[in-house]
Amino acid sequence: MALELWWGSGSPYSWRALLALEHKRLPYVSHLLQFSKQEHRAPAMLQMNPRGRVPVLKDGDYVVFESLAILRYLDRKYPEIPIFGATAEEEGTITRVICEYQSYAEDHITKLIYAILFQGVEGHMEEIERALNFVMTEARTIEDRLMSSSWLVGTAFTAADIVVFPGIKQLLRVLERREAEDLRARLQPIETNFPAIDAWIKRVEALPGYERTYPPHWKEQDRVAAGG
Repeated sequence: MALELWWGSGSPYSWRALLALEHKRLPYVSHLLQFSKQEHRAPAMLQMNPRGRVPVLKDGDYVVFESLAILRYLDRKYPEIPIFGATAEEEGTITRVICEYQSYAEDHITKLIYAILFQGVEGHMEEIERALNFVMTEARTIEDRLMSSSWLVGTAFTAADIVVFPGIKQLLRVLERREAEDLRARLQPIETNFPAIDAWIKRVEALPGYERTYPPHWKEQDRVAAGG
């Protein structure tokens, strides 16, 4: 029975699951849910995840949700093309890098994105500045790591890259909005200020199957912006 994934476009947590499935070359049935229609809170979804959130992965009779739990399940159940390393030491380092990102960067990235998209920059600059300072500090930490390695841990694409990439990519896209111009100048141009991160992003984007994970509504926005 094929794996099934319920996910939402633009959800960085969904993107993690998609990246893992594509990288591990696992066949799966894709169920793209529309947040605007509250499909993630439909009764059938709430039966699988009472929290009404995505992603949700179903493998036969087994259901797992929360993105990190999905990554660990996939790597344990389908160990070929490992994403948590081949040794205990590699797994420990990968897990540590993930924990560092979740502890010191992820919440601040989320605050920045939410403020720009939903609150508006005006009136929230103190909170935004505080979050941006944390993000800048962690960006330098990631930059230093990538200056000596192609990937966040070792020489292979791992769960560390899978967890960190969607949040950074989403933040960079949100910073392209007109109202974020002053904030954008603190990070951009990324190829100058953070060249190792920029090169890493390009390596992720060049991976087989990456195009299938790219948020569909971003594709539509890109098409409209290009006049297509």
